[in-house]
Amino acid sequence: MTPTQNKDAERQGASFRDPSGFLFTRQGTLYRQVNQLYQAEYERLIGSGLYAKLVKARLLIPHEEVDIEPAEAGLAYKILQPELLDFISYPYEWSFSQLKDAALATLKIQKLALEAGMSLKDSSAYNIQFHHGKPLLIDTLSFETYQEGEPWVAYRQFCQHFLAPLALMAHTDVRLSQLLRVYIDGIPLDLATRLLPTRTRLDFGLGAHIRLHAAAQQRYSDKTVKKTEVKRRMSRVAFQGLMDSLESAVRKLQWKPAGTEWGDYYTTSASHYTAAAFEHKRQVVERFIQRITPRCVWDLGANTGEFSRLASQQGIFTVAFDIDPAAVELNYQAVKQHKEAHLLPLILDLTNPSPSLGWANQERQALVERGPVDAVLALALVHHLAISNNVPLPHLAAYLRQLSRWLIIEFVPKEDSQVQKLLATRQDIFSEYTQAGFESAFAEYYKIHEAVPMPETQRVLYLMEVK
Repeated sequence: MTPTQNKDAERQGASFRDPSGFLFTRQGTLYRQVNQLYQAEYERLIGSGLYAKLVKARLLIPHEEVDIEPAEAGLAYKILQPELLDFISYPYEWSFSQLKDAALATLKIQKLALEAGMSLKDSSAYNIQFHHGKPLLIDTLSFETYQEGEPWVAYRQFCQHFLAPLALMAHTDVRLSQLLRVYIDGIPLDLATRLLPTRTRLDFGLGAHIRLHAAAQQRYSDKTVKKTEVKRRMSRVAFQGLMDSLESAVRKLQWKPAGTEWGDYYTTSASHYTAAAFEHKRQVVERFIQRITPRCVWDLGANTGEFSRLASQQGIFTVAFDIDPAAVELNYQAVKQHKEAHLLPLILDLTNPSPSLGWANQERQALVERGPVDAVLALALVHHLAISNNVPLPHLAAYLRQLSRWLIIEFVPKEDSQVQKLLATRQDIFSEYTQAGFESAFAEYYKIHEAVPMPETQRVLYLMEVK
């Protein structure tokens, strides 16, 4: 702790790299300290009208200037209190269209900044969050005064954080977005070049911004380039042209869900629920939600969000997690189509959930660190974890209790057709996988308030509360 640091202020691990300022919390409230170093740029951001324009367009998180004791008084110029987000997500948890929309939002922000005589000094995907259904910038200190003739300092970062992963998802395999978990500073362009199929060599945008860009990086990697040598190389017109070219390259990239295992789980599969039984399940889940009145819900194994919306349509902020990128993509498209403000679809493999990443494992939070929430839905999920992935029921119960106070969970017995599919190609070694075994495992951590058998099935819906 520095001599001028306030003892009751806790700095946030994700914002330590920027000398312009940082995030901190005090008594559970989030603040952003703007350092004296950034005073001129902040005043230009506000005075130019850029801040107001971006906030009005829902492209920048709003804030209030507050008069409180700074976290580090010797450095402070102003203290801001930003509007709170419901949930922090990361690019490796986004669907294809979420990452694409985040990229386009970044470019739109840059274009508006240029009109105001400013520019983004970084274009990190981690500075974008989904708020009320739309992507927006959360780092108020990302702007600097535009200098005529200088290139865009955030160009490489944009290509590594947005264009390269989008290209790999669209042209190679959508699952390559998970490389962002490994390369926290964005996918290296030389790696993207090697992974992209040969046919993409004919794509001008990808050729210029990924292949040639990678070659230039390699060419100059061992050379010292003076700042004076790059000045006056890019006119404002050329700068605007670069933005247009990047936008065109991003917009051309397309990925459509196909071949998903669970993308049609609720729409075409009639083997586990009749229409009447399915409606009864909806009613029970909705009744459970109304009984516990949660402020925030996580739906684990949400598929396309059929049951997530039982919460979100009541105005409850709901994160709809699923392992299937196609299901998450379809869910996000529905969010956009219906302008849903309380639902956030995300990709998550519960058997390998998002870990803590970055410097000292403190820059990006693990899933469990972003909880607990009021309630978790775990519908048609237990059998996949217990049988497909050999997760013992006591382990599952112990993990779920860390995520929320309330649990709405469905037990699917071995006799169910969906479980029989899972057991068809493997030996049944799951002697403890019974309703009695399930209740015993969860009773260790939960009080079971209700157990409701589903008609025309052997499934049971439970409402549980952590002891």
